[in-house]
Amino acid sequence: MADRKAFLLRIDPELLSAVQAWANDDLRSLNGQIEFLLRKVLQEADRAPRPSARGKGR
Repeated sequence: MADRKAFLLRIDPELLSAVQAWANDDLRSLNGQIEFLLRKVLQEADRAPRPSARGKGR
């Protein structure tokens, strides 16, 4: 499993509720949904991280 970094996120309660509802609909955790959305937006903006050599060979 990839390393994870924990951090505090301050978020509008209504936005959090909407993302939590979406996560529930998609059978994901709230954390998983936030990661999914961030990855999607980064890919759409052509800013997704490039695969590193560190992860190859596994």
